[in-house]
Amino acid sequence: MPRTQNSGQAPDIATLFLDSDLNVRRFTEQIARVVHLREGDIGRPLSELANTLIYPELHADVKETLRTLAFSEKQVATTDGHWYTVRIMPYRTLANVIRGVVITFVDITAAKELESRLRKA
Repeated sequence: MPRTQNSGQAPDIATLFLDSDLNVRRFTEQIARVVHLREGDIGRPLSELANTLIYPELHADVKETLRTLAFSEKQVATTDGHWYTVRIMPYRTLANVIRGVVITFVDITAAKELESRLRKA
């Protein structure tokens, strides 16, 4: 049986790469669901990016990860009713040099909805 591209077997992960000044370096196309980005936004600071996250401490958490090189993970809601696990990690090159941070967003909306239904049952 052929597998479709999004068969539910693997999470659809949105990824944002920032340089050490917290400017956009790269991103995956899935990021559009969370952060409003287009190709012309390469080089723009994180602080200028519009997003749907209810996460006022995002910028501070990114700066803290860059300062301490400590991994951060939170479950965050969005203004349109979705939930994401947001992971902030140091972005290391193959030579183990820190070049910024990488932020991943994994959609956990279905799990949160199930959790809510189970609590009400």
